[in-house]
Amino acid sequence: MTASAQERVSLLSRVPVLAELPAEDLERISQVAHPRRFAAGEAVFREDDASSTCYVVRSGRARAVREHADGRQLALATFGPGDIFGELAMFDDERRSATVEAIEPLETLAILGSELRRCMEQQPRLAIALAASLARRLRATNERLASQSFQTVQSRVATVLGQLVEQEGPARSDVPLTVTQAEVAQLAGSSRESASRFLAVLERAGVISQGRGRLTVHDPEALRNYVY
Repeated sequence: MTASAQERVSLLSRVPVLAELPAEDLERISQVAHPRRFAAGEAVFREDDASSTCYVVRSGRARAVREHADGRQLALATFGPGDIFGELAMFDDERRSATVEAIEPLETLAILGSELRRCMEQQPRLAIALAASLARRLRATNERLASQSFQTVQSRVATVLGQLVEQEGPARSDVPLTVTQAEVAQLAGSSRESASRFLAVLERAGVISQGRGRLTVHDPEALRNYVY
């Protein structure tokens, strides 16, 4: 196996839905995975595009959004290294249900759905693992939407910040996040003005500090005090 092939297998092994697959299955998938790069702000794909490819993030971050008829956007999820998105392409060729765009320079492994379906036909356990991943993501989305219906703006923003911190790895202090106030507001399902006011409260309390396009969480545990 070449160095680049080993790197692809190593990355796939860190994807939660694929992590328990044996090495030979990961190597089979790696053979149909191809590097793709996207600039910050570039759309990987748009809502209603044809669905043919799924992506594993190598580096950088992306977000999934849906746009209302009035132009407002709802942020559905964010993706970082080791995350997979566009999984529906692995099961059918329906239109994309959301837009995914790069938040920062993004490197991915792109896997054609038709190629992965061929792998699933050869290894049914892969199909079961991927179906379980979709079920977990749907459950998490439903829970988030349900909780947002009853939470205050402050609680939703604090929850979003806590989730972004968790994506950065083991809990620690002074966690830098590449995210804007507008993106936090979208993820929390609030107006930018409301989110901005609460972020200012957190900054005065020393829980966070803000910069241009960045936010540092100094005390992740303190965020729990604002979630209710």
